[in-house]
Amino acid sequence: MARFPFFERVNVADHVKQLALSSYTPEIKLEGLLTGVDNLRHDVYLSPKFTEIARGYLFKVIAKYGAVEDLVHGDPLKSGQQSTPAWVRQRPEAKPKATDTGAEFKRVLADLQLASVNQAKNQSNISVDILCRLAVVKFLRLELAAQFTQVLERCRAKLKEYEGPRSNQISLALRDRFLNLQVSKKIILRKAGQELFATMREIEKESLARMRRSLFGDSELPVYYLFMNRLLFTEDGRDDYLNAEHYVMLGNYDRDVDRFQFILETVEEFLEKVGLTDGGDPEERRARVGGWLNSPDNAQLLVAGGSPDESATMGRGQRALLAAWTQSLEDSGVMPHVISSYEVVPLLGEYAPIINPQQLKNALISRTERKRVEQLLDEHGKISTEKLQGAVRRLEGYSSNDRGKVAGRFLVDFMRYHRDLRRLEALNAALVSVNVINNEKLRELSSINSTLYEVLLSEEQKPAEDKVSCHVILKADIRDSTYLTRTLFERGLNPASYFSLNFYEPVNKLLPKYGASKVFIEGDAVILAMFERESEQGFVVARTCMMAREMIGIVRGYNEQSQKAGLPILELGIGICFQDSAPMYLVDGSSRIMISKALNESDRLSSCSKAARKYAGLNENLFNVFAFKTVEDADTGGTPEDFLIRYNIGGVHINEQAFKKLQQEIKLHLHEIELPGLWGKEKTTLYSGLVPVATNAGGTATFHRIVVRDARIPHINALDMSLREWTDRRYYEVCTNAAVYDLLDAKSSRAMVTQ
Repeated sequence: MARFPFFERVNVADHVKQLALSSYTPEIKLEGLLTGVDNLRHDVYLSPKFTEIARGYLFKVIAKYGAVEDLVHGDPLKSGQQSTPAWVRQRPEAKPKATDTGAEFKRVLADLQLASVNQAKNQSNISVDILCRLAVVKFLRLELAAQFTQVLERCRAKLKEYEGPRSNQISLALRDRFLNLQVSKKIILRKAGQELFATMREIEKESLARMRRSLFGDSELPVYYLFMNRLLFTEDGRDDYLNAEHYVMLGNYDRDVDRFQFILETVEEFLEKVGLTDGGDPEERRARVGGWLNSPDNAQLLVAGGSPDESATMGRGQRALLAAWTQSLEDSGVMPHVISSYEVVPLLGEYAPIINPQQLKNALISRTERKRVEQLLDEHGKISTEKLQGAVRRLEGYSSNDRGKVAGRFLVDFMRYHRDLRRLEALNAALVSVNVINNEKLRELSSINSTLYEVLLSEEQKPAEDKVSCHVILKADIRDSTYLTRTLFERGLNPASYFSLNFYEPVNKLLPKYGASKVFIEGDAVILAMFERESEQGFVVARTCMMAREMIGIVRGYNEQSQKAGLPILELGIGICFQDSAPMYLVDGSSRIMISKALNESDRLSSCSKAARKYAGLNENLFNVFAFKTVEDADTGGTPEDFLIRYNIGGVHINEQAFKKLQQEIKLHLHEIELPGLWGKEKTTLYSGLVPVATNAGGTATFHRIVVRDARIPHINALDMSLREWTDRRYYEVCTNAAVYDLLDAKSSRAMVTQ
């Protein structure tokens, strides 16, 4: 220990006692699902269109990385009259041309997984979506191997076509390429698998993650990390190229001192030596250490990634632990192999696949192995060994400080690899319980027994009855339209065109975007409806609320232009009412007249009394909707709603049923905060969430934030609007003031900084 004087100045045991290591165990639980026809696995039938496009895409990707695209897609001899065809001259490592099937595959994969998320929401069971993701992975893994075989068979058939005495040169060139394809199988499948992984990760980031948060919140998200594992499409999680590029390349053979199991034992001994583990039961100790190793943040906590800040007490303790860890690697003989694992990475592009990566790594530390490598490079066209020699010199020149930094980096990378290897094992264990149905007979049998989980694209789903299950009414009411009309007439302006250009026409453009329809138009108001049908997963309230916000925003934008031009402005109040049933209709000739309780209630919610406006309008406030009780309910007949006065200028007032439906449609996060109110500071209850509004052609959903205020109705004195008491009754406002959204953003930012 004399090489590491930090042990003399730092009590490692005291430092270790202060550490709180996190633990993580990857697992996939499939709960609330039916077993299939074999009573063991869950039957999943994936979209035929998706499977067809996926097979074609994988075939082209494998042909691309195998450098045989020209062989599997056409007759190379018909491409021209040259003596040596293009495919003979093409080098296997030549950069392939991009195919146009990738975008189509990405689109259908995104659509399929979005359909799965919605299906899970319909069934109120996130396991349905996890099952679909497992089925997709299982299908793609099987198809990678199957499509490689297809490419191989296509090339073998092409080889037979050119066998014969008159095609000797062509046959030899083709045979070389065919043999290279066979030999390079592992490399080709790795590259194809990494392209698949990259596509899945893009879809996850662009739309899937936000859609799940919108529908389910954050509580179920950790399980999806298992699908964002770079080892997902590897055979056993041990691939030299992949590990060298993204983790660290460990040894593969029992004789290698840097093989995974030996490193694992070295880490366990290190943790025991510094006092993090006691004797105890070996199985329990191993499980505890395994949980720690699955959390790479622990490596930062222990050794600061190899670069502790020694100016702090924590940093001095980390330096001592880093010294102990480095010494453990030195004592076990692993340290030279660790350094060579990092130094070999830049050499792989220069010398592989001529030299095996493990052989190249060992050549950096073994003179005997280095001579063998140099001899092989000489036999393959006298390839320069300058870079190899440069890496050897760098490795031999590592100082003790450099070795400590590498040791710290290695612990981080090993923990990341350990975590992802365990995630792969957990996912592989879950795949055993998934049966991907690939024939109609089994599909029909499972479907008849109601045990089939069918995930189809929207265009493949059977048309269901177009039956409305519930609906929402939105009424947008323009304030003081009579006064506006008179003012415009007095100035010689056209009120009809003013209302049309500033309100009605912009609203008409929103209808297709949100799937809304017009019920009717009054002189100073428009009434819209949105319907949810039994055959679809809808966001009928959420999208109506977003449409209302956009209407308010449009009116505000036109008001700014009107003020600049000296014209009067429009004041709008919107009421939204949800009814959990279909509307009824009267038929008047060829016209249908809607009958719905929501029509009357939305009219009340969009209203604004003069008394409330006189008081609430005088105060600067973050909110645009208020409701007040002015008399005792028992003082007179009628319902409590009849004796409320309301303020609604530039606001969106929704009924309680709409708020409850919104809570079912999207995940709403609670925020309780002190904000200025009409009678001083008040405890304000806000809910925020993400609303999926549309999906573009690329499968990417558009999300908009929504904030809803849940407020109590005050009982006030009608004469002076003074507060008497707070009632237990509530009202709900979709916030339209940008300051509210900015306030929540600032609150979230502060919370993140605190964490």
